Amino acid sequence: MTQLTTIYIGVGSNLCEPIQQAQRAIDTLRQHTQLFDVKASALYHSKPVGPQDQPDYINAVVEAKTHLAAHHVLDLLQHIEHKQGRVRQRHWGERTLDLDLLLYGVAEIHTPRLTVPHAYLTERSFVLYPLAELAPDLLIPGAEPLKRYLERVKNDLDTVKNAN
Repeated sequence: MTQLTTIYIGVGSNLCEPIQQAQRAIDTLRQHTQLFDVKASALYHSKPVGPQDQPDYINAVVEAKTHLAAHHVLDLLQHIEHKQGRVRQRHWGERTLDLDLLLYGVAEIHTPRLTVPHAYLTERSFVLYPLAELAPDLLIPGAEPLKRYLERVKNDLDTVKNAN
């Protein structure tokens, strides 16, 4: 059997009861037969990136272990988004659910469909702070320790719901 890879998934929603959307996605990930030891950060409230004429977001990060290849994880995340009514209306716009593969073990992946580590991971408080909750000593592949990025990014988040 192949070795398990630790992955981190960003969860975001700002439409159709975002807290419930995020929690439903986390529950779906916990129940998936190819994901193991699934843990979730607390849920956080954040301001939108991009167009400001949209509702605020609910964000979290999920940690899991898997045998799935990175592109299969991406397929799974897009399937969950679709099942929860994701419609892509505009770049960085509102959404029912956004699931991003942030990290896939220590891999650095650059394909037309997938960039890992996620392109904006080190710039966004709504990713960095929930990620630090799960893996405070994490080293970002090809970059610096997570703690260094936390020093550079303001914590502008409010905790909405603690992890369960």
